[in-house]
Amino acid sequence: MPRAGLTRSLVLDAAADLADQVGFEAVTPSAVARAVGIRTPSLYAHVDGAEALRDGLTVRALDEMADAASRNVAGRSGGSALRALADAYRDYARVHPGRYAATRRRLAPDHDGVEAGRRHTELLASVLRGYGVPEQDHVHAVRLIGSTVHGFIALEATGSFDHSDPEADVSWTRVVDVLHGALETWPPT
Repeated sequence: MPRAGLTRSLVLDAAADLADQVGFEAVTPSAVARAVGIRTPSLYAHVDGAEALRDGLTVRALDEMADAASRNVAGRSGGSALRALADAYRDYARVHPGRYAATRRRLAPDHDGVEAGRRHTELLASVLRGYGVPEQDHVHAVRLIGSTVHGFIALEATGSFDHSDPEADVSWTRVVDVLHGALETWPPT
C-alpha cells in the first residue's frame, strides 16, 4: 500500500536530490525508497521499476535545465544569447551534478519524455537565428555547440582542469567567445 501523501512527483523529487548528493548512477529504487521512508516494493506504486525511475529523473532534469536556459536566453540574441545558454547549462551542472548527469542519458525514441529533450534543440535553434547560420546547417551548429559546451562541462566535473592555469572560468569565457566567432563566420554551404 502506498504511503499516504506520497506521489510520483515527490518520489522524483527525492530521486533528484539523491542524484545530486550521491550521483546519478547511485539512484536505485531501493535508495529512493529509503530516502522517502518506505519499503522498496511500495515504491513500485509510484514508478514502474528502475528504468522508469531513471527515465522520470531524466525528463525532470531536462525540463528543469530547459526552464533555466529559457529564462537566461529570453530577450537576448547573438553572442549574448549563446553565452546565456551556455552559462545556464554550466550553472545547472554545478548546482545539480546528479541531475545534469541524468540529462546526458538517452531516452527511448518513443518515450513520452523525448519532448523535454526537443526543448533544448529548440532553444539552440532560437540562438542560431541570431546568427547567419543557414537553416540546413543548424544540425551541424547544434552539434558543435552541444559538443563544446557539454564536453567542457564533463571535463570540468571530473576535475580535468584543476591542475593547470589559467582557471577554468578563464577558459570557459574564451571557449564561448570562440564558439560565438565560429557562428558569426559560419561558412556558406
